[in-house]
Parts: sequence; structure tokens; C-alpha cells
Amino acid sequence: MQEFVILVDEKDAPLGLMEKMEAHEKGVLHRAFSVFLFNGQAEMLIQRRALEKYHSGGLWTNACCSHQREGEESLDAAKRRLQEEMGISCSLQEKFSFIYKAEFDHGLIEHELDHVFVGLYEDMIKPDPAEVMDWKYIHIDSLLADIEKHPENYTAWFKIALPRLLEK
Repeated sequence: MQEFVILVDEKDAPLGLMEKMEAHEKGVLHRAFSVFLFNGQAEMLIQRRALEKYHSGGLWTNACCSHQREGEESLDAAKRRLQEEMGISCSLQEKFSFIYKAEFDHGLIEHELDHVFVGLYEDMIKPDPAEVMDWKYIHIDSLLADIEKHPENYTAWFKIALPRLLEK
């Protein structure tokens, strides 16, 4: 099944649709979202992407990230994908958005206007093994130290979004 992303301008106004892989090959700006979850001990939930993912397989990242579908609000998309990827349903609040561009293996380029959501979650986690190979809660100080020591183990967008989130 073909997946499409929503092309946007720098103010998030929709410009049309493009097939997801084509958008990533051409590096066209499109709408996306990232979900960050915390537990009551102020630890962040991170996941390790399945090796089979089309890019950044095996890297650690935030709880969930993906793309909105045509006609889908960002909050609804974040909740849908969080359920699909991690088996989690919880309240989310949008904190900010930002634009980034990063090049990956195989000539792929992520150029996204990323809407960032935050939530609190302490219940059962049932990730889809086709999406997630591992997950854990980690204290922010330990996470930041590991990112500094081993940046190659983390996704590009996570390393960009995390400091911005912590500033907020």
C-alpha cells in the first residue's frame, strides 16, 4: 500500500501530497510528528527502531514518530501511530514544532516540519516487532550522557528535538 505525506510550506500550510519514498528521495518539506513519553519518575520512554525500517534501523529514538495522513489532525495522527507502534493509548499535548533536514543512507533525505507531542504513561507497553526491536525508560541525565558518548546510536531527529524539548 502506498503511503503519502503532506507537503507543506515553512508555515505548515498544505501544498499537496507526495508518495512517502519520493518525498524522502527528493528531500521535499513535509509534515511529521514526534511523541515523547515520560513516566512518574521523570524517565523518558525511548525505542530502538526495527532493523527493517527504511532508514535509521537499529537506532534509538523517541517513543514514536511518523507522518500525518491527508485530512488527519496532528494530535489524532500521533495517537493513532503511538497505538500502532507501541500499543499505547494516552493523553498527549503538543509542545512546539520545528523544521529539520537530515541526509541518510541510500540517498534518502528527511526534510520535515515536525510537530512535537508529550505525554505521561506508566502502563503496559506492547510494541509491534515490525516497528520496534527494543524499548526502555531512561533518566534524562543518563540519556544525554549516552547521546554525547555515542551519538551514532540515536536518530538524527531525536538529537535535534530532544534539546528543544528540554528547553521548553
